[in-house]
Amino acid sequence: MSKAIIGRKVGMTQIFAEDGKVIPVTVVEAGPCPVVQVKTVETDGYAALKLGFLEAKEKSLNKPQLGQFRKAGVKPCKYLKEVRGMEGYSVGDELKADVFAAGDKVDVSGVSKGHGFTGVIKKWNQHRLKETHGVGPVHREPGSMGSISDPSRVFKHKHLAGQWGVENVTIQNLEVVRVDVARNCILIKGAIPGPKGSVVTLKSSVKSK
Repeated sequence: MSKAIIGRKVGMTQIFAEDGKVIPVTVVEAGPCPVVQVKTVETDGYAALKLGFLEAKEKSLNKPQLGQFRKAGVKPCKYLKEVRGMEGYSVGDELKADVFAAGDKVDVSGVSKGHGFTGVIKKWNQHRLKETHGVGPVHREPGSMGSISDPSRVFKHKHLAGQWGVENVTIQNLEVVRVDVARNCILIKGAIPGPKGSVVTLKSSVKSK
């Protein structure tokens, strides 16, 4: 059975292993996530749990959103997400950080940091144009767009300037180093997507080695 939980990225720090090695970790405030709805194959066509995260004020939600929380008898939440493969839970149950244990492999999904409109050098790591005479007046442009008469167009997927970041990113096979049940925190080895304070989803790794 797979496991999953919604969390919030707190930031990065480091801890020391028993052999003295330094382990860089990302701290994730995981849950508590109440079960708002249990979907089944008979009623919905597929099995899933709808989890909530971070309490919200009623005035910030509309009537349809409030209706599902009142039906479930759960306090309104700011975020809702469906997760599949989890069984044995009923409406009203709370998932906390102890869903995972140290040594588990997880896939972490989140929205990457936004860098705004950037050029090809910053976004795609391209080289500058030559600084010799005759190349200017700019030296950070993308360069040649293609041939003149054939095919007389710019090929798709050419690296050009544009928006960088704010994309759904998943990093696979990250290791859970430590679980702090008292503080409801999970320490994950390495970096995860998104800035501090962003919402992330932790799931059991689908390609664990």
